[in-house]
Amino acid sequence: MVGVSDAQILQMPGAEDSQTGEVAVPGDGPSWSDQVGLALEFLRHRALGEYRVDAFGFDPELNDSVLMAALRPLYRHWFRVEVRGIEHIPAEGGALVVGNHAGTIGLDTAMVQLAILDEHPAHRHLRTLGGEFLFSLPFVGMLARKAGATLACTPDAERLLRAGELVAVWPEGYKGTGKRFSERYRLQRFGRGGFVSAALSTGVPIVPCSVVGSEEIYPMIGNARLLARLFGLPYFPITPTFPWLGPLGVVPLPSKWVIEFGEPIDTAAFGSAAADDPMLVFEITDQVRETIQHNLYRMLVRRRGLFR
Repeated sequence: MVGVSDAQILQMPGAEDSQTGEVAVPGDGPSWSDQVGLALEFLRHRALGEYRVDAFGFDPELNDSVLMAALRPLYRHWFRVEVRGIEHIPAEGGALVVGNHAGTIGLDTAMVQLAILDEHPAHRHLRTLGGEFLFSLPFVGMLARKAGATLACTPDAERLLRAGELVAVWPEGYKGTGKRFSERYRLQRFGRGGFVSAALSTGVPIVPCSVVGSEEIYPMIGNARLLARLFGLPYFPITPTFPWLGPLGVVPLPSKWVIEFGEPIDTAAFGSAAADDPMLVFEITDQVRETIQHNLYRMLVRRRGLFR
């Protein structure tokens, strides 16, 4: 079995510290001159081979300097992401973030990654767990690896957690991202609780994560199943803009996002042997799901509107 090298935790240059209180608001980020300097330094490191990639393919320098930087304008200016409960993410050590999944193409995973990288005082990297289909896609699968993703399986999750990494899983999988707009914010089945087994086995806390805003970026009103089978996709979304507007149809709607991290659920007290207790695994899985669903309903009631 492949071991995990120590992850290199890099702080984002120019990223502002989180504000005190419940809500953290993104800062303006580095100036243009700083960005040019960072880009030149990045190119120098790549040319000289002065960068690290861990056993799972995670490239922290590429992730921070290129991938997350490319998504940051979407996070700050298009979705205007508001983060709550960032203090519930531990500053160090392993923890498992569990969230709702939606939005047709799963942009919520990247937005949660950015929220923790930019808003948390420790600027932690979030290692995401993805389905086999993600890694089968040309180029996309490689970029996902570079961004810290790995296969959603218990052995990989446990190795990362034991190495003290912050790991995220979206148990709804493609059932969540591919549900119709009429079913928005109704959580799908959470599988068999493999993520809970991983948390129990490693004794790390589970942090529920609720995301509001992701359901509206591509309102899915239909699924062209014939086309999905033809292209080997889990679903082929039909939205008010796609495929009718061609390339313009892939531009997400500018919904207002709120990402809220709930209070951690402790698992250490149960002991690692509890991972083999199916009843306990089911009970905690249901507790996590109900917590996220309750938080979603509460956030929706307080929501001012879809785009503000």
